[in-house]
Amino acid sequence: MENSTLRGRILMEIENLIAREVPKQKVPQNLENLHVALLKKHYNAADVSIDYHRRRVELAIVMDDSDYDPKKVNLCVPTLHTNLWFRNLCDFLKSCIDHDPKSIAFYATLLRSYQGSERSLVN
Repeated sequence: MENSTLRGRILMEIENLIAREVPKQKVPQNLENLHVALLKKHYNAADVSIDYHRRRVELAIVMDDSDYDPKKVNLCVPTLHTNLWFRNLCDFLKSCIDHDPKSIAFYATLLRSYQGSERSLVN
């Protein structure tokens, strides 16, 4: 019971962070980093670029993880370059939230690091 409560709290907190309004002028770096991390996790992307004004996300999605070797420089990892359009950033990012245990652990780590960087900005 406690495990499902913790899982629900983590999902609720990540959705609350996503629901924060994005400023019209310049998006804070820590908020943009959160968005990029969510998209990289969901799409298994090597590179993510978000254009908030044009409502576009450019992704380099890794097609085959078997070619990746962490012990050497990876020059030949097959990627698919995509350009996605979103109508509402909040809804788009919420659709990228996965509910599997590995993703929940990733979100918990992301929340911890995001809250730490937010505290350092306030102090």
